[in-house]
Amino acid sequence: MNRPLPVVRLRVPTEEDAWTWHDLFDDPEVMEFFGGASLELSAYQLSTARQRRNAAEYGFCFWSVLDEDDEVMGFVGAQPWPQDWGPAVGEIEIGWRLGRAYWGRGYVTAAALQTLERLREAGVESVVAVVDAGNERSVAVARRLGMEFAERFVIPDLGREGHMYRLSLV
Repeated sequence: MNRPLPVVRLRVPTEEDAWTWHDLFDDPEVMEFFGGASLELSAYQLSTARQRRNAAEYGFCFWSVLDEDDEVMGFVGAQPWPQDWGPAVGEIEIGWRLGRAYWGRGYVTAAALQTLERLREAGVESVVAVVDAGNERSVAVARRLGMEFAERFVIPDLGREGHMYRLSLV
């Protein structure tokens, strides 16, 4: 029997969320598939600013995910693929990252389903997820969303196998 998904709220990240994201992601397990090392606070300041711009320009972004107590747990959302490498160039990427304390409770799936609805409302026709092939949790989320495996590639700088999953929204 499947348990019901938790209630989550998505909001455009604030300047203050940069500190929260930094604290939540300052964990080797959280960063295992992102090079393993924590990022500097300035990286999250730039990221939250970029997400505010994305929200204003596209109507979607990597939103801060809030739990039932309005605590920020991390981010889930979508953005134009920001890199100049890989199979997702020119695509809309859905992505997620939560603090370890929030893993395994359905928060990402609940927030990602909201994201897919918002993307449909914004007229986005398809979305991709780009994940490290070894990240079983993220692969499972992509599959729960109904995404299909589309392509293998090598992640630059890490030399690890990546997988791209795709979902049509029309």
